[in-house]
Amino acid sequence: MSEDPLKALSDMASDAHARIQAAHQHINPVVEVRRGMRDAGIPADVMTIDCLRTRRRITLILHDGQPGMMLYQFVTMDVEVGNDFKQMPLSDVAVDTLFDWMQDYFG
Repeated sequence: MSEDPLKALSDMASDAHARIQAAHQHINPVVEVRRGMRDAGIPADVMTIDCLRTRRRITLILHDGQPGMMLYQFVTMDVEVGNDFKQMPLSDVAVDTLFDWMQDYFG
């Protein structure tokens, strides 16, 4: 894993995005890194993966206070993020993980 967890997660999301587009043309996810939390003084990086067709969103958070962990939540684009995040070690996250989530949740 690289020294920059956000870069590692971004690289995995990019690879998973390319695989989704190749396998499922009707799923065209939009991956975005958001700086809003950090800009608001919260020490965390946020990545969203949106499916415009289904209006579903996967939110991924890397919080400075929980190094090595990724918080995640499956929501819709119309609902604000809640507090019921699941978490997993970032070392357990792989391109396959993100691909499966996109395929299952957006498909």
